[in-house]
Amino acid sequence: MSTPDSTESESSSPTSLDAADGWVANTLQRLADVGNRLPDPMTFFVLLAGGVVAISAIFAGTSVEMATSGGEAETHTVVSLLTADGIRWMFMHAIDNFVGFAPLGPVLVVMLGIGIAERSGYITIGLRMLVESVPTQWITATLVFAGAMSSMAADAGYVVLVPLGAVLFMGIDRHPLAGLAAAFAGVSGGFSANLLITGLDPMLARLTDQAAQTIDAGYSVNAVCNYYFMVVSTFLVTTVGTAVTSYIVEPMLGEWSPEEASEELDMDDERESPSDEQRRAFWVASSVALVLVTASSLLVAFPGAPLRDSIGSGEPTVNMFASFFESIEVIIMLLFMVPGVVYGALVGKIEDDGDVAEMAGESMSSMGVYIALAFAAGQFVAYFEHTNLGVVTAVRGAELLESMNLEGIPLLLAFLVVSALMNLFVGSASAKWAFMAPIFVPMMMMMGIAPEAVQVTYRVGDSITNIVTPLMPYLPIIIVFAQKYDRNAGLGTLIAMMMPYSIAFGIAWTLLLIVWMWMGFPLGPGAAFFYEAGGM
Repeated sequence: MSTPDSTESESSSPTSLDAADGWVANTLQRLADVGNRLPDPMTFFVLLAGGVVAISAIFAGTSVEMATSGGEAETHTVVSLLTADGIRWMFMHAIDNFVGFAPLGPVLVVMLGIGIAERSGYITIGLRMLVESVPTQWITATLVFAGAMSSMAADAGYVVLVPLGAVLFMGIDRHPLAGLAAAFAGVSGGFSANLLITGLDPMLARLTDQAAQTIDAGYSVNAVCNYYFMVVSTFLVTTVGTAVTSYIVEPMLGEWSPEEASEELDMDDERESPSDEQRRAFWVASSVALVLVTASSLLVAFPGAPLRDSIGSGEPTVNMFASFFESIEVIIMLLFMVPGVVYGALVGKIEDDGDVAEMAGESMSSMGVYIALAFAAGQFVAYFEHTNLGVVTAVRGAELLESMNLEGIPLLLAFLVVSALMNLFVGSASAKWAFMAPIFVPMMMMMGIAPEAVQVTYRVGDSITNIVTPLMPYLPIIIVFAQKYDRNAGLGTLIAMMMPYSIAFGIAWTLLLIVWMWMGFPLGPGAAFFYEAGGM
């Protein structure tokens, strides 16, 4: 295998992707055709909610017994929504179901801060400076790492870092599509890996929390429940992504000639760097962010601090931080919003409070589709819980899995595969988890797997196929970026480049998950891998 600097190896032939274009493109096109027949996610949840209504009527009266966390047996019976009482409940609780949809508030709060930081230019300049200020030999690893970190503001990663990766590789005489692939692998394939808490963490945690409480009413899942695993995953994704880029993708692409580029490519514009003013503003804003991080830690650092709880003897230590975890979304919002405002003011993008309000409004307007989706998803989740279908399904499913003797690692691996395959047809991570969590979290709890472990397994499965699904919303944009440097690039070219990342991420992440489970490491603060229910 040749190294990235080798130009004479046969494996570097420019025709290697052309050979891959045929069957890969055809296979993915068939998959895209199937996926395109699925309804819009909002319609999808409307149909799911309707399905719950119909199924609740069919199985009304079906009962199961389940041991509670206190060890007592409790009977759960399916309640029909097609009775007079059921119809009344649906009308009277529609607004409550929407407002009470667990991820709605946390997501909007976090995105309020991220939206201001993104629109002021703070996040964009930060990404540019990160990948431009490292030695040439570290540029690949930096691109993948920055891609994984950009999941704190996914749109910024896709629309800024991916094309920037191509620009940087072109600037150091390496194939720009290899840089694009490395950045795309980090942004999309490493979507669930990060050193920081992102907007996805509270979103998924609230859904997991809701699902877990159908089995154990006192169970609580916090936004940092997968934090330790995600931190290690960040370095795993960076290492694997760098190796795949250097030893597989770049040799496969071969040498690049500017003649392959489209006419729209402006070489001078593509090499534009942040100005001195932007750099100074970024460092000032980042210093403010550091002060905020320090201030946030003081809120929980000592007894009597505002966000530190008093605990009684024998209680888990993690209870001291319950209020801090409950406030994490507001803290994240401030950590993005305040530096974003400072940066915007220093570079002239923010002149008064009206500009801040406008950016906040634009951020919320960009969430309109999500808010509409949340209304439909909220009805589905509430219907599923009210009818007791989730509990009954979990108990029956657990009984089936027990009869198959499928538990522990094989059980999680089977669920990982389901998550990865589901991602090929439904793009939104939160949308998938909204209808998977009420089924799989209780079911896995019945089998002794903690909700936090179910969630992290889902995140791994969801991430590894992000870069190869034709239904990924940003895929058309990525293809357009690729065509700037290779006018003949298409879906087959992109998938041929990204498939090695998907396979490598899948193998490496699965092995990490197995080791983590085998060693019994906590997934996050107070988040064990296994769940013990009293009397089960």
